[in-house]
Amino acid sequence: MTQHSRDMSRRRMLFGGAAVGAGVLLSACTSNEQGTPTEAQTKAAENGANAEPGKRVTIGFSAPAESHGWIAAITNNAKAQAAAFSDVELKSVEAGADAAAQRAALSTLISQRPDVIVLLPFDGKELNSFGLEAMKAGIPVVNLDRAFPDAKAYRLQIKGDNYGMGVAAATFIIEQLKAKGVSNPVIAEIAGMDELELTQERSKGFADTLAQEGLRVANRRAARFTVDTGQQETSQLLQALPKIDAIWNHDDDQGVGVLAAVSQANRTEFFMVGGAGSKKAMEDIQADNTVLKATVTYSPSMASSAISLARLIGQNRGMSDLVELQVPKEIILASETITKENASDYLKLGF
Repeated sequence: MTQHSRDMSRRRMLFGGAAVGAGVLLSACTSNEQGTPTEAQTKAAENGANAEPGKRVTIGFSAPAESHGWIAAITNNAKAQAAAFSDVELKSVEAGADAAAQRAALSTLISQRPDVIVLLPFDGKELNSFGLEAMKAGIPVVNLDRAFPDAKAYRLQIKGDNYGMGVAAATFIIEQLKAKGVSNPVIAEIAGMDELELTQERSKGFADTLAQEGLRVANRRAARFTVDTGQQETSQLLQALPKIDAIWNHDDDQGVGVLAAVSQANRTEFFMVGGAGSKKAMEDIQADNTVLKATVTYSPSMASSAISLARLIGQNRGMSDLVELQVPKEIILASETITKENASDYLKLGF
């Protein structure tokens, strides 16, 4: 849930990735959502001016409930990153069951006057008004993953490259098909929640890149970033296509259900690419004993970066490696392709 699933929700909720739409209850958590983030996922500034403690900063934080591995990693990473700084206090508020509940909780947070607010909204469009309210009240907002449509609603927006996920997945598939000498391939897609902009962006990047090679998606199914819906939609897709050459699944947590359906159908004639970069997906890729041969990243480490940058914003400091005096307005993380050859390098970042 892969605005990493991983929407979640965009919740995505994530998400994606993943993320998830308001009111959606994810039926299973398949990644190490209760695990402690690794040092690679959270780290304080190690040298330079930013390593020195500065003004004490109170950071308000809100993210959807930890009902999905990617979302859980977002929250865990944020908490661990805040704990790495002696000059940061993190105040978390419950997101509630939907965008309206999160909005109410965030209104309470505004009254507490934190120095900065970091949030992963259930839905960026629905929470845009909160961003505007907080910014108007003089509280900088760092928005994670699910974009606010109004640039005035945030001081900083940091997210994964959803379009780039689609590009990366399609590029890997094209390369593999060419290497195998496959002509007129049958390519399928298991997307996330179609109402989420992040899902739409991922599918567009995938379709655009395939089209450049004269290829297209033969069958596309939209799941809900859950194991159950991943299995259900994949079962129907496999029934619709008696032969497949490649599948892209948007979300690795959802992918557990996808692989279960593949195993149940005893289908092995194709290879699959995942999305977001879960620890389990990387381990499966390393073992090389399923159809999953690669995944494209949408890392929840963005939460760690968001806390670090919120600290600098609250202290009126910039990024030490940049010439500019202020933290940038927007940061988009690149989507990288993880295969058997490089999985060991990325495993420490898996969620």
